[in-house]
Amino acid sequence: IEEMYEPFLIQQGFLNRTPRGRVVTPLAYEHFGIKTNKNNQQTSLF
Repeated sequence: IEEMYEPFLIQQGFLNRTPRGRVVTPLAYEHFGIKTNKNNQQTSLF
């Protein structure tokens, strides 16, 4: 999967590779119609 799909998703702008791992981009959320937290703050667990 990593060799086949990851490069495509990165090229399309849906996925970023970071030191902490893979991160979904706002473009991917928009593509799937998922609302995101606009100020990029993590919501609380409780």
